[in-house]
Amino acid sequence: MRDSHGRNINYLRISVTDRCNLRCIYCMPEQGIKKLEHVDILRFEEIFKIVKVSEKLGINKVRYTGGEPLVMKDIDKLIYETSKLQGIEDISITTNGILLGDMASDLKKAGLKRVNISLDTLDDVKFKSITRIGNLDKVMKSIDRCLTLGLKPVKINTVLMRGFNDTEFEDFLNLTREMPIEIRFIELMPIGEGIKIYDKSKISFMEILKNHPELTQIENEKSSTAQMYKIKGAKGKIGFISPVSCKFCADCNKIRLTSTGTIKPCLHSKEEINLKQYLNNEEMLTNTLKQAIFDKPLEHHLEEEKISRSEKMMYQIGG
Repeated sequence: MRDSHGRNINYLRISVTDRCNLRCIYCMPEQGIKKLEHVDILRFEEIFKIVKVSEKLGINKVRYTGGEPLVMKDIDKLIYETSKLQGIEDISITTNGILLGDMASDLKKAGLKRVNISLDTLDDVKFKSITRIGNLDKVMKSIDRCLTLGLKPVKINTVLMRGFNDTEFEDFLNLTREMPIEIRFIELMPIGEGIKIYDKSKISFMEILKNHPELTQIENEKSSTAQMYKIKGAKGKIGFISPVSCKFCADCNKIRLTSTGTIKPCLHSKEEINLKQYLNNEEMLTNTLKQAIFDKPLEHHLEEEKISRSEKMMYQIGG
């Protein structure tokens, strides 16, 4: 389905929970979060109702996120039910990788096509610092497990932060020389907890690129979000996602469903449309979702306002 600006909206990102087993500094408060009541969170069968309606409207790509989606019991069953929908061509997850190694085989059998793993550092001490409670070794083993199983491409999401991991760029680059992975460096965004560190930690990918002439842009690589580069002879690739300095709103093809049942047509908009009230009325659910897609905003305004308009934190949206 096309929105009012002519963009083909075919991608639905679904936050199945706001809970997480890590406490990354740009995403979640150190003390954790106030847990929502069970009745406030969409059950998997309710999520599936929305997925089925979305498929009829032209959604063919679904990504399950959190929080951390793998803390949810029976996430593999939700993936399996989604995979049976004829119009859904691609099912993926975004995960911190802590639980992935043990679950990857069952997830693939259920119908999972690929994974995005959040990983901001390759240093054990820094990893514990940024996640507050994480174990880097588990994440690295999860990456290896996914590659072994053929869950490709394995994409690594790395939020680039000045003074924290910008000095590790070469280490990440070397990882792509030996492993067939795609490391995507994402600009820090002024949203949620990220606002607290944004001014001192923000860094543009252009600043990184000018110091690495060995990176060659892949001209024919199609991506609505990332500019792709590669080192000659490397097995993997490097991508840069720049929502602030080089925004890609004109090519945005996604909407987001929160775990409480609201549609966010734009990550940085405060606008949310409540679908939960229509879950027992397919016609109203379809019409409301159709209108939400059609009314998707043209763009965000981070470059002018220097802060996201979103009233939700990143762990409530799923990125």
